[in-house]
Amino acid sequence: MNRPFSSLYSHDFVRVAVGVPRMRVAEPSTNAERTIALARRADDQHAGLVLFPEMGLTCYTNDDLFHQDALLEAARDALKHVRDASQELRPLLLVGLPLRVEGQLFNAAVAVHRGRILGVSPKTYLPNYREFYEKRQFTPGGQATFDSVQLFGETVPFGNNLMYDASTLDGFTVFPEICEDVWTPIPPSTYAAMGGATICANLSASNITMGKASYRRQLCANQSGRCLSAYLYAASGPGESTTDMAWDGHALIYENARRMAESERFAEKEQLITADIDVGRLQQERMRMTSFNDNAAEHRERIQSLRRIPFDFDVPAEAVPLKRTLERYPYVPANPALRDERCREAYNIQVQGLAQRLRATGIEKLVIGISGGLDSTQALLVAARTMDQLGLPRENILGYTLPGYATSDRTRENSHRLMDALGISSREIDITPLTEAMFDALDHPFHRGEDVYDITFENVQAGARTSLLFRLANHEGGMVVGTGDLSELALGWATYGVGDHMSHYAVNASVPKTLISHLIEWVCETDPFGDEATDVLRSILNTEISPELVPGSGDGEEPSQSSEDIVGPYPLQDFNLYYISRFGFRPSKVAFLSHHAFGPGSTDRVPGVESEEYDLATIKSWLRFFIERFFQFSQFKRSAIPNAPKVGSGGSLSPRGDWRAPSDASAKAWLDELENVPDQA
Repeated sequence: MNRPFSSLYSHDFVRVAVGVPRMRVAEPSTNAERTIALARRADDQHAGLVLFPEMGLTCYTNDDLFHQDALLEAARDALKHVRDASQELRPLLLVGLPLRVEGQLFNAAVAVHRGRILGVSPKTYLPNYREFYEKRQFTPGGQATFDSVQLFGETVPFGNNLMYDASTLDGFTVFPEICEDVWTPIPPSTYAAMGGATICANLSASNITMGKASYRRQLCANQSGRCLSAYLYAASGPGESTTDMAWDGHALIYENARRMAESERFAEKEQLITADIDVGRLQQERMRMTSFNDNAAEHRERIQSLRRIPFDFDVPAEAVPLKRTLERYPYVPANPALRDERCREAYNIQVQGLAQRLRATGIEKLVIGISGGLDSTQALLVAARTMDQLGLPRENILGYTLPGYATSDRTRENSHRLMDALGISSREIDITPLTEAMFDALDHPFHRGEDVYDITFENVQAGARTSLLFRLANHEGGMVVGTGDLSELALGWATYGVGDHMSHYAVNASVPKTLISHLIEWVCETDPFGDEATDVLRSILNTEISPELVPGSGDGEEPSQSSEDIVGPYPLQDFNLYYISRFGFRPSKVAFLSHHAFGPGSTDRVPGVESEEYDLATIKSWLRFFIERFFQFSQFKRSAIPNAPKVGSGGSLSPRGDWRAPSDASAKAWLDELENVPDQA
């Protein structure tokens, strides 16, 4: 089936919902109406699943009324009403009620879809402590002696091992459990997740006491994280009896430990929360996390006992826009407090890596080429902190600014100002005599007075700088600190071999360009090096990112080249890098996510940081550039990079770490898949 590109259902997402109806104790007919009303609201929002609270058709607080025939029969009638109403609704509904089967009463979760009862899942673990006395009324699900029941003239699967599998949407597999089940050491959903369930749903009553809401969040976050799944939670709300307990109507949706949606607690009104779950990402995570699958193998017998119940989910034919916070800078948290913590961690990781390398080698001097750009600035800040930590003088950092044909006045001045502000040893060496000798040996047209600024012209300069730094390190007994970053490695934006591709230790190699900008900004905000350093750092942040290898027609005050004009906007390319290398997403999905984050009218951005917007054609064009460079043209450079510390969970591209790939691979499969992306959304 062809689905609209701009629909979330075309890119491995499923919209899920949790409903908290206003209920009446022991009045199933009213509760059924409220359940149906919320289900219709979820259907209007194109949800694929709606979860309701435990015993939602009767209320949880009926106590011994659960042994009354009238209530049990009314509950069945309410279920039938929900079933009949579901004929016109798209989502799978999970509703709770007491269900008497073969002389036993079960606390049950019933799956309803398109006028059918798909299955009945009894509660596995019945609490019988403190305020809970469920064993007085109910039988534990594990004690059932049958695996099917008769409901409304049909044979329906019964058991605490049922999963509901959408045959029309890959990865949409749901497992229900009930309240106490998730409070146990090994919840049933753990086995279900290892057996393929991507969405685990908990029908809960869960009275509220002080501090319990925080613990619920921890439970749901931890269970979704351990199970690499989504976890939905529905607690009872207004209408439950307050004879001995109170209720807050707490609804939660988590995905792999990340909270996606949460209800208002103690609300008087009914509530419906929704979230768009990336089941494709969950499947990717499980595929690559070998320990998850090893753990599953140890429980093979339990997992093989799971039963998959298929259902035909009617995937919306129309475009359903994604409603999900998607940060433009996936390597940079939008939350200021979290961003501050991550920046501090990143610096400490870089410093710890460099400090250990110095201890191991016994070297006490560092050699760095200072260009006045972001990368060399970050490397220098790390070097300064490293010397402070080791108790060595900052004069042991030998900083060299190496101007050439295209060095601007601004970057040259900033280089000197920064070295002076940090109190390191500084020196300027003009590289043009070295490059002229090379141009002469090559018989390059530039040597004959022609303005030929080809790749040879650029790489002779880059090679001369790095070669000189290595020889200076030999001469001074120092170590060359690499400045190149993760974004440049991904794009192959480095001169191979003796160029800026190489160093003795590369502190920035797993730090993307967008994060480097924020790391420097963080130094400005925390001001550990003083006002003079902060002033020059802000000037560097406001300077055009440039290799400064080709002279321009201007007055030379500002850089004449723009790296982003050549390799693409770094926010876009870092976004592509994150979702392709970290998650292995297909290009069409990356383009969809990128358009959601960067497209006109998008609002997902880091507060206080300006960011451009891009139409789909531009996103597609730069993604094609990224794919060609990343998969086909640049791997040989990454196969021979210096040692470097891994900094972020977004990964590194070291062949000794996160990324191993052949240098002679073809990018055709990715480029062909990219053709599925239209030029307009």
